[in-house]
Amino acid sequence: MLESYLTGLVVCGGIIVAIGAQNAYILSQAIRREHHWWSAGICMVADVTLFTLGMFGVSAALMAMPEALELLRWLGVAFLGWLAVQAFYRASRGRVALEAGEFTKRSLKGVLFTTLAVTLLNPQVYLDTLLLIPAVGAQQENATTFVAGASSASILWFGLVAWGGSALAPVLSRPTAWRLIDGVIGLMMAGIALQLAFSGL
Repeated sequence: MLESYLTGLVVCGGIIVAIGAQNAYILSQAIRREHHWWSAGICMVADVTLFTLGMFGVSAALMAMPEALELLRWLGVAFLGWLAVQAFYRASRGRVALEAGEFTKRSLKGVLFTTLAVTLLNPQVYLDTLLLIPAVGAQQENATTFVAGASSASILWFGLVAWGGSALAPVLSRPTAWRLIDGVIGLMMAGIALQLAFSGL
């Protein structure tokens, strides 16, 4: 059982770290200190739910409906592209300009909606949580313990991103650092969108 748990923890931890869109968005929210724990919580709940569904056979249904993944692919391209444009716009104006004008905290509802969109409109999330991870879990001695390990990895990682971004906010919120972070976030979002558009799934 312990081996299954550790396998889930390590394998899923590596996969979660590689899903850049969620990480970049939560980090930006944490630096802004803008409902970042709610965003992290949404990602945790989504991962735990998808891990569990994947282990119970939803992956087979997903493979039987490739058109659903194709639709998600292009929705993801459009949404991630929009987030990239927003990040580049913020980077071009700089933090000072935002504070003087449009930088006002968004509502919790708006943040939750965007977090759900970043999570659910990225087809890579489904491929990882519903296909790849269950494929590894199926080889484990105890599937339930494997899911527990995978869920622990998600909770630990997103908690770390939310806490770390908030703790470093005084340093990372400086005008130059903020522009650099927004620029990197924009590049990550644009890169993922272009990869989805030209390389497919």
